[in-house]
Amino acid sequence: MLGLFKDKSNVLLGLDISSTSVKLLELSRSGDRYRVESYGVEPLPPNAVVEKNISDVEGVGEAIKRLISRSKAGSNQVAVAVAGSAVITKTIEMDASLTDAEMENQIIVEADQYIPYPLDEVAIDFEVQGVTERNSEQVEVLLAACRRENVELREAALDLSGAKARIVDIEAHAMKRAFELIKPQLGSNADDLVVAILDIGATMTTLSVLADDRSIYTREQLFGGKQLTEEIQRRYSLSFEEAGLAKKQGGLPDDYEQECLPTFKEAVLQQVTRSLQFFFSSSQYDDVDYIVLAGGTASIDGLSEIIENKLGTPTIIANPFIDMSLASKVDADALANDAPAMMISCGLAMRSFD
Repeated sequence: MLGLFKDKSNVLLGLDISSTSVKLLELSRSGDRYRVESYGVEPLPPNAVVEKNISDVEGVGEAIKRLISRSKAGSNQVAVAVAGSAVITKTIEMDASLTDAEMENQIIVEADQYIPYPLDEVAIDFEVQGVTERNSEQVEVLLAACRRENVELREAALDLSGAKARIVDIEAHAMKRAFELIKPQLGSNADDLVVAILDIGATMTTLSVLADDRSIYTREQLFGGKQLTEEIQRRYSLSFEEAGLAKKQGGLPDDYEQECLPTFKEAVLQQVTRSLQFFFSSSQYDDVDYIVLAGGTASIDGLSEIIENKLGTPTIIANPFIDMSLASKVDADALANDAPAMMISCGLAMRSFD
């Protein structure tokens, strides 16, 4: 799978830098069975990451350092990802007889045709997808370019933590890789389904649609669980941190379950409906076969049932760990609770086995 740059290393920690926390996962594999060796989630300082961009390198670096230490991870080699909105991807056709080095040279020479930024400001990578249908002497090549600043800020935060970025991937690709672990839960014909993955984070909702084993659509919208946290904060006169904890651990007054939470679930339903409508209006599809809910907000009790009932589409909550064994130091209950939010870190940790 595509990475903006690569280096060979045995164990890679999957590290997802989101808007409110950093999430870490370390996997091992025996045959085709995975095992969770270590995992952890560490909150970030407020506004350390804004709309997927790091604005407080030191705060993020310190959080990563605490997380690696607390999770007792067995490596400091890391795979991280940049948001799809930060990456330009384009499929081009090239001569099948070219070596990787020749392709790279040709792409660099011709890159200004495809990329609207000065070339000294971007990191470029490519991956051969296979022979084109029209011409067996041509191959389809997926080209990806990202502003170098996005990569360098992640590297800088990792340097401060004592860790090292070995791979910079794209969030949508990490999500697709983790989805391979969820496919068996969708039945025997999972490969033939059109699946919408809705990753509802704290501030951003990302819709990824997969069909024919490829990602055919990605769209980000500003909406997330932070809106519920802020409502709890306002309604019950709590600090933002207290509101976030109460949302996760419970213990709020009765009217939370009766008034506050249903209003937010309705807002999520509207967001899901709107995201899918954008997809239908810009593609030849008018339906999806399955909805997979990911991200921290997916854990809200009863959310998947509401979406399934209203839209009439089978809906499940993402859990890539169902068939994995766990190391003794891993808290099984905590991992199960965090599972929907760990999809990107899981897809990144799987890069160890490429």
